[in-house]
Amino acid sequence: MLRYKAFGVAFLLIIVLVSTNAIRSVPETLGTRTGTGTGTDYASKMEQYIEAPEYRNGVQCTGYGPPSVIHVAMTLDFNYLRGSVAAVHSILMHTSCPENLYFHFIASESKSPRPEDLTRIVKTIFPSLGFMVYGFDDSLVKDLISYSVREALEDPLNYARTYLADILDPSVTRVIYLDSDIIVVDDIQKLWSVPLTGSTAVGAPVYCHANFTKYFTDRFWSDSSLSSVFEGKKPCYFNTGVMVMDLVKWRKQDFRGRIEKWMEIQKVERIYELGSLPPFLLVFGGDVAGIDHRWNQHGLGGNNRVHSCRSLHPGPISLLHWSGKGKPWVRLDAGEPCPVDELWSPYDLYRHPKQQLR
Repeated sequence: MLRYKAFGVAFLLIIVLVSTNAIRSVPETLGTRTGTGTGTDYASKMEQYIEAPEYRNGVQCTGYGPPSVIHVAMTLDFNYLRGSVAAVHSILMHTSCPENLYFHFIASESKSPRPEDLTRIVKTIFPSLGFMVYGFDDSLVKDLISYSVREALEDPLNYARTYLADILDPSVTRVIYLDSDIIVVDDIQKLWSVPLTGSTAVGAPVYCHANFTKYFTDRFWSDSSLSSVFEGKKPCYFNTGVMVMDLVKWRKQDFRGRIEKWMEIQKVERIYELGSLPPFLLVFGGDVAGIDHRWNQHGLGGNNRVHSCRSLHPGPISLLHWSGKGKPWVRLDAGEPCPVDELWSPYDLYRHPKQQLR
């Protein structure tokens, strides 16, 4: 983990080269699906990345019985692939038992590269990684999406997290969902172990000091039949880019259906302006298992201005999140990085143009 001191990037780079003994083989009960697509450009995309080191479990991971698999879900999109690769790399570098991890990648069936081509790309970058790439049918949610403050927020893949309980096998009872613009600098097993008691199906860092009312329109707050959803609750903002999800409760309580219902209301009533976040706040606000804020230092991408740098908050950090418009790989390539972007770059496996000529 990191502890913030006087701002500067030198102290932050100590997190990087700590372990070289970690990807892993696929758990016996889970296999890597190899696609059979005939994409013509995935080979060139694979050449743009350096193969990750092989990470293995340490002796402390050996015990009686089969290992406990930690399931991590992320979306895969070519525009964010570089971020996803860096995120996976950071997780592997900092976990104590990397062979116990299994990744579930969700990719759009309507975009290129196709899920089967993305499977090959990931397999080439991480040869020993336990993972599967699932095709996401955009039509599941496309007609439910209303326009947002940013076009990027209207991408159907942003809503795939709503459907994880349906996409993943029923044997997967819990999953950590992560956005593609994060890096983890602590052992993800700590996040996995967060308890979700009672009927609570989601755990995330919550921010009760945030102005919760701004996430919904005046139309919503003026209609008691809508705003009464929060009656008797103390809803707080939480960022859906980092969540621990109990999929058993999710399936049993039909949270997918509840989220879709609010999206249908939004199409008619216009009760919020953002994309996939407000429906989660409507369904889970006031019933989220609070996780330490160190697990989502979000907002590092700045606001809607291209050149908007944010500094780190004081205190320990386990996960950094470039939510917002600015992405570290874009700013680094443009030669206009924010200071925090130097924290991301050590996990970048992208082979830059000069390296590709070697």
